[in-house]
Amino acid sequence: MGRKRTKPGKVRLAEVARLAGVSPITASRFFRTPEALSVAKRVRVESAAKELGYVPNLAARALASQRTEVIGVLIPSLTNNVFSDVLGGIYDALDGSRYSIQLANTRYSILQEEKLLRLFLAQRPAGLIVTGIDQTAESRSIMESVDCPIVQIMEIGSNPIDMMIGFSHYEAGRAAISHLLTQGFGRIGFLGARMDPRVQRRFEGYQTTLKQAALLDPRLVVTTTLPSSVKIGGALLADLLSKAPDVDAVFCANDDVALGVLFECQRRRISVPDQLAIVGFNDLEFMEATVPTLTSVRTNRYEMGRDAAVMLVESIEGRRPQEPIVDLGFKVMERQSSLPRRS
Repeated sequence: MGRKRTKPGKVRLAEVARLAGVSPITASRFFRTPEALSVAKRVRVESAAKELGYVPNLAARALASQRTEVIGVLIPSLTNNVFSDVLGGIYDALDGSRYSIQLANTRYSILQEEKLLRLFLAQRPAGLIVTGIDQTAESRSIMESVDCPIVQIMEIGSNPIDMMIGFSHYEAGRAAISHLLTQGFGRIGFLGARMDPRVQRRFEGYQTTLKQAALLDPRLVVTTTLPSSVKIGGALLADLLSKAPDVDAVFCANDDVALGVLFECQRRRISVPDQLAIVGFNDLEFMEATVPTLTSVRTNRYEMGRDAAVMLVESIEGRRPQEPIVDLGFKVMERQSSLPRRS
C-alpha cells in the first residue's frame, strides 16, 4: 500500500521524492525534463505526485528559468470547426510532453488580440501559437520584444515574426475559380461572410482570376460581415439570384455557406450542378456526405496545428527549423457539385 501524507498544508517536492524513492533533484527533473528519466522512475514520481496531490509551482519555476512551461494559443473562434481541427493537432502533438496549453479566444478582434498578448507574455510562456499574419503594429511590436519562440498559423507571408506555417489563401481562391473555369462555368459568383483578412485574400484570388479571364462582374459578389453559417449561405444565394439570375456557379468562402447554398438550391428546385455549380472552402467532413457531394478547397488544418506545436517545442528546446516558413498547401477536392457543365 502507498503511504498517505498526514501533515496538513502544501505538499512539497521533497515529500513526492521520498514517496517515489528518488532524490529531490530527480523528482524536480521529472517536472522539467521527464524524458531524461527512466520509464520506471517517471512512473514512480508521477504516481507519488498524484497520490499526494502535488502541483508544481509554475510561478516559482518561471522565476528560476525566466519561463513557464505553458504554451499560449490564440485563435479567433472556439466554435468554428476549422479551429477545432487545428486545436486537435496542437493538443495531440503536446500530449505526454511537459508543456501545458493556455487557450485564448480573440473573437476576430485585433484589439482583443493585443490585450491577450500582453496577458500571456506577462506570464512568461515557453512559446506562443498565434493565428494569422494581420496583427496590429502594437501586437507585432509586443511579440518582437519577447524572447520566446512564436509560430503564426493558418497563413504564410514574407515577413514572419519568428516562424509560420499555413498556406496562401489568395492562391487557394485562384485555384477554386480556375477549377470552375476549366469545368466550363463563366458566370461565377462569390459568397462571403465575416470577411476577415483570410476571407478577403480568397476574394482577391477570385477577383484576379476572373479579371484575367475578362469575366469579372461586381454584380456577382454578395458578402456580409455576419459570421458564416448555413443559414447565411441560403440568404446570400437568395440575394445573388435576385440580382443575377443567370449566375451558373458560386465560390463560397466557407463550407457552411456552401451547405446553405445547396439547401437553398433544393428549396428552389435548382439542379446542382446542372443549373448551379458550388465550390466551398476548407473541406469539412460533411462536404463529402451531402447529396450531391460538394466540391471544396481542402486545407490541412489538423496537420497545421500539429506541426506548429512540434516546431514550437523543438525551437524552445534549441532545435530551430531550417526553414522558418512552412507552406502546407491546399487541394481542390472535386466532387459532384462542380462536375463539367453540360453543353
